[in-house]
Amino acid sequence: MLVHIKDIVKDARTKNYCVGAFNTVNLEITLAIVRAAVAMKSPVIIQVSEKTIEYAGLKPITHIVETIAKNEAKNIPVALHLDHGHSFHSVFECISAGFSSIHIDASDLPYDENVKITKESVDYAHQSDVWAQGELGRIFGKEGMSKYNGDFKEIEKYLTDPEEARQFVAATGVDTLAISVGTFHGRFKGKEKIYFDILDKIRAAVDVPLVLHGASGIPDDELTKAAEHGVSIVNIDTSLRVAFTDQLKKTITKESDMIDPRSILAPSIDAVAEVVRRKIMHLGSNNRV
Repeated sequence: MLVHIKDIVKDARTKNYCVGAFNTVNLEITLAIVRAAVAMKSPVIIQVSEKTIEYAGLKPITHIVETIAKNEAKNIPVALHLDHGHSFHSVFECISAGFSSIHIDASDLPYDENVKITKESVDYAHQSDVWAQGELGRIFGKEGMSKYNGDFKEIEKYLTDPEEARQFVAATGVDTLAISVGTFHGRFKGKEKIYFDILDKIRAAVDVPLVLHGASGIPDDELTKAAEHGVSIVNIDTSLRVAFTDQLKKTITKESDMIDPRSILAPSIDAVAEVVRRKIMHLGSNNRV
């Protein structure tokens, strides 16, 4: 069932667990996410990016999520969220389409400009009882910094400053805050590192749910630890893409004469669902419904 994101997140904070926010791009991945949530009896956030909206269309992808949530997850809370909205236009369109949460990402701009753009989106979202997520700090990868030379000192310059986070939340009124504490967007070769000391300071400085982006490359036990250190939402995207495409390649290679798209795609749905189930388990949101 489709619910407001605030119902999911408030329950998670009350009961001290973390919720997975999983990106979808199509029918198959949406089915995988929802089926996994149902199997694990877990609330779930399904999010779409601007690129997904460009690919699938806002109305089609919205209706896919709404329909599957209604018919496949009658007793499982599902929330719909805009991930990495970079313009007010995206915010406006997604609120009009019925999203209960939007992410306005102006983190690549100077602090004052980030505050201004974020607050404008927050104020508009709140007029429709929609939650707004802001972002402070920079996250390396396709959504953020594109180059990384292997030196963690380079990353440290872009981590979220706890005191600045306190000021940002007060100035913008965001409902959730995406932070930079060492994770990467996209596929990253090497070991990612969460700066738990910084995370703890941010958690102490602000009283809004914290969101961890770029978590696909973090080991599962580190995700559990992040939840224990006060993260309320963890975004997962790349892991789902990898599972889907890797399985698809195997299926096509093994069954080269297969021409039925349903048979070709079914194993990929199962592969994505398995990743979602594993992440849910480590985040602690299983058996919460």
